[in-house]
Amino acid sequence: MASTKTFRYEAIDATGKKAKGTIEAPNEAAATHMLRQRGDVPLGVTESGKGLQMEIKIPGLGSGVKLKDLAVFARQFATMTASGMSLLRSLAILEEQTSAPALKKAIAEVSTDVAGGAGLSASMAKHDRVFPRLMIAMIRAGETGGMIDQALEQIAESLEKDTALRGKIKGALTYPAIVLAFTFVMIAGVLIFIVPIFEEMFKNLGGELPAITQSLVTISHNMGWIGPLALGSMIGGSVLYKRRMRASEEFRLKVDKIKMRMPVFGPLLQKLAMSRFSRNLGLLLNVGVPVMQALTVVGETTGNEIINAAMKDVQATVRDGNPMSSALRHHPIFPAMVTQMIEVGEESGQISQMLDKVADFYDREVDAAAESLTASIEPIMVLVMGTVVGGMVICLYLPMFTIYQNIQG
Repeated sequence: MASTKTFRYEAIDATGKKAKGTIEAPNEAAATHMLRQRGDVPLGVTESGKGLQMEIKIPGLGSGVKLKDLAVFARQFATMTASGMSLLRSLAILEEQTSAPALKKAIAEVSTDVAGGAGLSASMAKHDRVFPRLMIAMIRAGETGGMIDQALEQIAESLEKDTALRGKIKGALTYPAIVLAFTFVMIAGVLIFIVPIFEEMFKNLGGELPAITQSLVTISHNMGWIGPLALGSMIGGSVLYKRRMRASEEFRLKVDKIKMRMPVFGPLLQKLAMSRFSRNLGLLLNVGVPVMQALTVVGETTGNEIINAAMKDVQATVRDGNPMSSALRHHPIFPAMVTQMIEVGEESGQISQMLDKVADFYDREVDAAAESLTASIEPIMVLVMGTVVGGMVICLYLPMFTIYQNIQG
């Protein structure tokens, strides 16, 4: 007979009240099953005396939540609340169905807080690394206006569109990334395996190597430390870059300005930023979020520091009683079409509808730009790879002409 263990649990009983206690079971899964058989909704089950060990995580591993997981969570949550299911029951089902560990843990803790009488948005705000600020702000507005199901529906649609857009951008960049990685592998293979063979052959035949060929031979001799140094520099540079991006607003602003000036990717990134800005601001205003708060959230959730800085200026303009469109005209990142549509929305009282139209327009523009990028970048990458590999082949065969002249002489 399997030995039983003692588990501490928190659950919602049949009357809808929060209950705590202990239960004897062979394992955590069996304890959860026993609680459900009693008609309780488990919020958390932890083995007694092991709560601390079970919470230990390796920092940086498995703590992120993918946008796709959030989109699925929002869609399921919206469907459940629209069907009349209670928040606690919906959260319990979502916790059970969610596979992402960080999201699963956050849902469990939100469910516990809600069962204790806290609001849904306030509970989710404690997990701002899991739930985006846009989602929290919209749910808070939905709670205030008594239309949380509509807010969740619009959140789901927004996340699904954002997921689709990101998927198209990643699809456009997949091919060049693969070609670039293959080029690096090929260069390393030539330097490690092919160059030493040619070097030995040149030694036997005699003659002095050209400078460019000698440089390849020197790099080949030092690949033992050049390779690890290059790899370590790339990893270290990436870590430092991410830390600076998180810590410094000024650094993020400089990086975004550089991105916007890039010849091929700059226009695509601007269209993507306009799509997110319009979509997020339209959603927030549509559910009743105050304009000043909506501008703050949009600036922080668009993912572009140039727009974030612009939103601070727009806030000051709106606070003085001026229209939003007049402030946006002073910022070159916003095309004339965007400011004109917002101005029409302000005059007609349909600003959220106008913003939705702008977002739909830029969604289509991003689709077209991504397809164009994919079509144009393929021959460029093939040309780059051919130039690099062809150049190395020429460097290796260049000494042949000198050796041939020595033999003729």
